[in-house]
Amino acid sequence: MIEISTSAAALAGAVLAFLVVAATWALAAGLRARSGARAMQDANSRLQALAKGSPAQAMVIRSDGRVELSRKLSDWLGKADLPIDLSEVSEALVPEDAAALNAQVTAAQKAARPFSLSVRAKGSERALLVIGDRAADAVRAPGGTVLWFLDTTESQDEISRLQRDSGRLRNAFDALTSLIEAAPMPMWYRGPDLRLLMVNTAYVRAVEGEDAEDTVERGLELVEGAGLGGPLANAAIARDTGEPQTAAMPATIGGARRMLRLHDVPLPTGGVAGFAVDIEELEQLRGGMKRFGEAQRAMLDRISAAVAQFGPDRSLVFCNQPFRRIFAMKNEWLADRPEFDRVLERMREANRLPEMRDFPAWKAERRDWFTAPDAVEETWTVGSAHLRVVGQPLPEGGLLLIFEDRTQQLELQREHGEMQAVRTATLESLSEAVAVFGKGRLQLWNRKFSGLWGFEDGFLDGHPQIVALTKAAGPRLTRPQQAEVIGDLIRSAAKDRQQRGSSIQFADGRWYDIAAVPLPDGNALLTMLDTSDRHRVERALRDRNEALEAADRVKTAFVANMSYELRTPLTSIKGFAEMLHGGFAGKLSESGEEYAEAILVSVDRLGALIDDVLDLTGSEGKPLDRETVDMELAAHNAAELVAPLAKARGIDLAVEMAGTAGSVTGDPKRIRQIIEHLLRHAVSGTPEQGRVLLHLDGNQRVARVIVSDDGPGMSDEAQARAFDRFAQADIARSGERALGLGLPLAKQFVEAHGGKIALISEPGEGTLVTVELPRG
Repeated sequence: MIEISTSAAALAGAVLAFLVVAATWALAAGLRARSGARAMQDANSRLQALAKGSPAQAMVIRSDGRVELSRKLSDWLGKADLPIDLSEVSEALVPEDAAALNAQVTAAQKAARPFSLSVRAKGSERALLVIGDRAADAVRAPGGTVLWFLDTTESQDEISRLQRDSGRLRNAFDALTSLIEAAPMPMWYRGPDLRLLMVNTAYVRAVEGEDAEDTVERGLELVEGAGLGGPLANAAIARDTGEPQTAAMPATIGGARRMLRLHDVPLPTGGVAGFAVDIEELEQLRGGMKRFGEAQRAMLDRISAAVAQFGPDRSLVFCNQPFRRIFAMKNEWLADRPEFDRVLERMREANRLPEMRDFPAWKAERRDWFTAPDAVEETWTVGSAHLRVVGQPLPEGGLLLIFEDRTQQLELQREHGEMQAVRTATLESLSEAVAVFGKGRLQLWNRKFSGLWGFEDGFLDGHPQIVALTKAAGPRLTRPQQAEVIGDLIRSAAKDRQQRGSSIQFADGRWYDIAAVPLPDGNALLTMLDTSDRHRVERALRDRNEALEAADRVKTAFVANMSYELRTPLTSIKGFAEMLHGGFAGKLSESGEEYAEAILVSVDRLGALIDDVLDLTGSEGKPLDRETVDMELAAHNAAELVAPLAKARGIDLAVEMAGTAGSVTGDPKRIRQIIEHLLRHAVSGTPEQGRVLLHLDGNQRVARVIVSDDGPGMSDEAQARAFDRFAQADIARSGERALGLGLPLAKQFVEAHGGKIALISEPGEGTLVTVELPRG
């Protein structure tokens, strides 16, 4: 047994106590350290989670170029392996972005200058925003730099989109501003207080302002009267109600009164935009359309087709007189504007509709015409009448019905078929050779045509062309080239629609007159008439006519010579008669004076006849004296010469001047004689107490002289020979009015001036002679 001393035990106890205390303290410190480590681990995990989820990723660049970055940032840069130094990071960027980043990093390391830079990785559309600064002491990277990378791809896209939208909107705004400025109509903008804030150039021109600024400053209004009912009132209503307003108001623009339609549109800003449309022409057009509609309806009342118009509500708005007559419609019933169905029912009651089994279904089908895409056409058989019905839907709604009575047309078609058969039979029975050509070929012919030319039936049945037909006809003519005339005549009738004719001679001596006549259906009819006998007669007549012309020349010369020879004894007779009447041979008895006066009258008449004969024979072929002739003066001179004769017979000679006769170029003497002969002819043929009228007028082309009387008139035979100088004796012997040589002389003088003369007369109604003389 080992004995321990007291001191040793005390020492041992003290050491044991120390150990216990040390162990207790160490345990407590360990527990505190473990608790702190656990807290630090939690904080570190939380920070790592925040770093991973952060939109910004950090990169530490040490002073020697080594880098520290996360896997996420490496993926942004497109690097499969984590970069070790800055050069590998630069290789991942676009070259120009890499150079800029290196320069900014160097500046941050040396001068501690922060920077912000946008870069892009190679082969990627990702945009990265880099924010850099010198590394803080806590980062434990002395002389290094910390870069924060943010993915701004979506932001950049949004910015680009906004920039594009902004540019588009700016362009649209500029275009709208230019459009408003260039608009031909006045446009303006008012503020919430309805004061003008903006106007365009058209507005400035309309109010005659200096410019837009001057117009706004002076508050020049486009329309007069800005008070109640004026433009401001219209704008105020638009501002207060928030609804666009429209009003038509008059305005004075450029010194002319115009009608404007003002449009005021409220804006979200509280202001009001407005513009004015010139509707003056529209108002005039509307009035014209109204008058046109009235004229159209008046015209529809006069056409033979029945017309009815229904409005968009299917009520009858118009019907013409034929419609009322055909369907037995009374005006009183139509005045209520009956509906479409009621009109059909009324037609049925009047037995003016076709017979049908199911009237409601038939009526419903016609009701669909209002919405049909195109016009509808059908035929109604009502009794013995056939109506062509056309239903035309109107663009503005409604329906236009047209009823055309085709009964007569159908009968004509039936008769046309019968006429075709009759035409064929008629062609065969004609004694003339006839052929019809169409589309350049022979279409129809008769036996006379084929027998005349001697063509074979097979040749004609082939409907030869015109060229082939004329080629075959050439050898049968005296001159083969005459066959071309036949072709020309047919083409002229078919294409030019002109009727022409000619003559051809066959090789056997026969003559035929050929004529090509255009037919209504566009074809041409060729006729051939045997004129061999006529040509023989014409040849004989031509020879006889030449002989007669020679005899006429001899007769004219004889008459002229005899007229000159008659003047000498006539002058002696007149002289002795005047001496007897004057009492040179002693005083005459009363009856002797009457005989002497009768001799003088007869001598004057015989002298006038001799003068007429000399004029008639001596003026032929002689040129006229040409000068300006006053027609009214010539007419007055002629009337003064004839006035004594008219007064002696108790005839009222009236002269009427329209003031338009003017002057003509011609022979003054002959023109006066024309009017004098016409007046003498009228006075001599008018009974006592009758009336003769001389009327003068004219136009730019001719001067016209009209002489009329209320005498007994002339028969048709006398009128036909009134201007024949060799027919006067025959007319006088037949009991007709003695015409003398006045009319033939007047006709000869008128034609010498290039004019025209015409006579119109009715037995018991008087006679009228018209002369037209050209101005030139």
